[in-house]
Amino acid sequence: MNAQGAGQAEHGSGKVPAHPEGPSSRSENTPAPAPHPERSSPPPIAVITGPTAVGKTEIGVLVAEALGTEIVNADSMQVYREMHAGTAKPTPEERARVPHHLVEVASVRDVFTVADFKELAIPILHRLIAEGKIPLVVGGTRLYIKALTAGFFEGPPRDPEFRARMEALAAEHGRPYLHAMLAEIDPDKAAKLSPHDLKRIVRALEVHHATGQRISQLQAQSQEAQPPFRAILIGLVRDREELYRRIDERVDQMVEAGLLEEVRALHEAGLDERLTAIQAHGYKELIGYLRGEYDFAEAVRITKRNTRHYARRQLSWMRGEPGMHILDASRPPEEVAADATHIIVAEA
Repeated sequence: MNAQGAGQAEHGSGKVPAHPEGPSSRSENTPAPAPHPERSSPPPIAVITGPTAVGKTEIGVLVAEALGTEIVNADSMQVYREMHAGTAKPTPEERARVPHHLVEVASVRDVFTVADFKELAIPILHRLIAEGKIPLVVGGTRLYIKALTAGFFEGPPRDPEFRARMEALAAEHGRPYLHAMLAEIDPDKAAKLSPHDLKRIVRALEVHHATGQRISQLQAQSQEAQPPFRAILIGLVRDREELYRRIDERVDQMVEAGLLEEVRALHEAGLDERLTAIQAHGYKELIGYLRGEYDFAEAVRITKRNTRHYARRQLSWMRGEPGMHILDASRPPEEVAADATHIIVAEA
């Protein structure tokens, strides 16, 4: 994609050395590097993840420069070409310094699934590995990361007619009605879902309708398969109050960058508001404002609240993920990147 930036500069320029002797300020929560894996294990990839606004992009670019590699985006909203103000995509300067893949590869009118992401990402990862590089995946979308690092159930294609029928039933009888339907055919899956999680309930019913099998069983079988890659996981964190402040500032910057005008254009284009792209934080809340459901100040407040809630869920997943190296991102980016690079080199 984009050309690699100019050659490595000295540490003081903002880039980190390619082979640091050791982390200058390793997080107390960071486990010691694991021993080198057996040769028969899957090839390694590195993953930098963390909650919204923690600073993944900046640190990811520094690490990629240190490793001499390229970045594969794992943010489900940065894949869309028409979404700019609200997605915090890498800047042109960052994309010039390090090639970024899977940024702006789909239209908001597309149904871009985890399976689509996996289909595009895996050939890029294999190409980088064949070139002797450690691919670097950067992003906070858990399902994208799990698709590359664990067994993943893709399932049958969507059935729009079936989904429309289920959504009509939910509108008539309430979402718990569909949840009760699911409990009859797949009690294990139903027990894991909220009665109001319409999206996942409909998908579970759809899989059973298409295959005659329970989605819980199919997902369990997929987890037994060997993952395609061995992941070296780096999780970035900050103090909660600092992270929330950064989220609030990010939302304010989105508004200043023209988020309302962007959402208005998408809304006036008649896009189906059930599309994944329109469910992004900031977009769905401003659509509510455009419908007259609340004023603009309330839309901004709700966006900040919802984004903080999402960040908490990202942190919860990250901290419970086996093998995750937790690094404090409140330190200078060069220090954090040096720590991450050291871990990756040690475990690759």
